[in-house]
Amino acid sequence: MAKLALNKSSLARESAQLAEFRRFLPSLELKRLQIMAERAKAKEAATRLEREYEERFADLAASLPMMANEQVPLEGLVVLKKVVRGEQNLSGTILPVLEDLEVETEPYSLLARPHWVDPYVKGMQNLLRLNMERDIARERIVRLVEAEAVISRRVNLFEKVLIPRAERNIKKIRMALADAERDAVVRAKISKRKTAARSAEERMAEL
Repeated sequence: MAKLALNKSSLARESAQLAEFRRFLPSLELKRLQIMAERAKAKEAATRLEREYEERFADLAASLPMMANEQVPLEGLVVLKKVVRGEQNLSGTILPVLEDLEVETEPYSLLARPHWVDPYVKGMQNLLRLNMERDIARERIVRLVEAEAVISRRVNLFEKVLIPRAERNIKKIRMALADAERDAVVRAKISKRKTAARSAEERMAEL
């Protein structure tokens, strides 16, 4: 690290940096609060989706115990065909959003399959959507936790390192400048007294 120059130019530079740090810190704090609020919402959404998925799955299994009948092939009947993911920019943090989801159902004959296959298909479509929404919510939480950690480190850097260091430097420079000013005043007084003494001696010599 370069040695701190104890002059007025250095004082101006340190003062400008301190003002910049203090101006930037509130925006960081606001960003952290926004991230924390969104993280809380994402956790709430993930919990809700988890509960809804489990309830729908349990309801489907309870209402259609005949799904266990291996003589009625169900595998591949409902397939997730396409997932369209978008992005949300929250204070510089990119979060995933589910924009669209397509579920493909293999054609089946209503006469060749039991009547309960239709509610099974609808139930599976709902479960596939809920599962994808749940995955997106979990991913949002992970990204928000990471973003909050990064912002917290920056806030700590400003609060505990940059701002205190700039304040110490300013105090040190001001003390040095004040000392230099006092020394200059003392030297001026001493010089003035010496000049006055020489003048007096010269006048005495002329008498």
